[in-house]
Amino acid sequence: MTDEVRYVRDGHIARVTIDRPAVLNAVDARTNARLGEIWADIEADPEVRVVVVTGDGQRSFCVGADMSAGAVDKTGLEYWADLDPNGFGGLSLRTTLDVPVIARVNGYALGGGMEMVLGCDIVIAADHAQFGLTEPRVGRIPLDGGVFQLVRRLPHTQAMGLLLTGRRADAAELHRMGLVNEVVPAQRLDEAVDRWVADILACAPTSLRAIKQMAGRGAGLSPQDAHKLRTPALMAALDSEDAKEGVLAFQQKRPPLWPGR
Repeated sequence: MTDEVRYVRDGHIARVTIDRPAVLNAVDARTNARLGEIWADIEADPEVRVVVVTGDGQRSFCVGADMSAGAVDKTGLEYWADLDPNGFGGLSLRTTLDVPVIARVNGYALGGGMEMVLGCDIVIAADHAQFGLTEPRVGRIPLDGGVFQLVRRLPHTQAMGLLLTGRRADAAELHRMGLVNEVVPAQRLDEAVDRWVADILACAPTSLRAIKQMAGRGAGLSPQDAHKLRTPALMAALDSEDAKEGVLAFQQKRPPLWPGR
């Protein structure tokens, strides 16, 4: 067991922190495996209603693979053959995590770190944060979903402008592009994240799980075909105690107390 990832569940909030500040929270094989275990634990825990993922310290969210820990010894083909199907950090391509995930970007989010950000639903960044799929600058490729995620999120020229230069972009630029929800001074980062968490927790957990499944499984479909999807979380939400509580709380003019089922 590694202590280089901290996982704390605070009520309905799961907080996941990559704790390797000496290497700017770069991820080695052991850390990547531990992250995968944590995501699996969260998926199996019905009490988790929102996740906040971040890096330790004030300099870095994650700078990708730890090039000092063996990753540099692999050829590109060997790295490709060993790819985690869930993507970098077990997150960038994960399709089974049905609770909202917030990226708390406290500094550099480069390479695989940027791919992890692209695997999140909401991105809150400190104003000094920098983002980039920098792999081409070291002769590599963003193989863990970076290429495909970015070209789906941004207009072609903006996506290719980042991909074909490997350059870093600051939080304000990515906010203008639409990849970052909110940019705040570093000292207000936790305040902003907590505000987003509170807004998520104000919603019915079953509704949010349904929305995540619908959005994920409907991607690439026409609106008409996506409308026909009957995902498990959607069917559960339509006949849930949350649905009954939401209507009752509205009628009684009080905040709902979500059963979460």
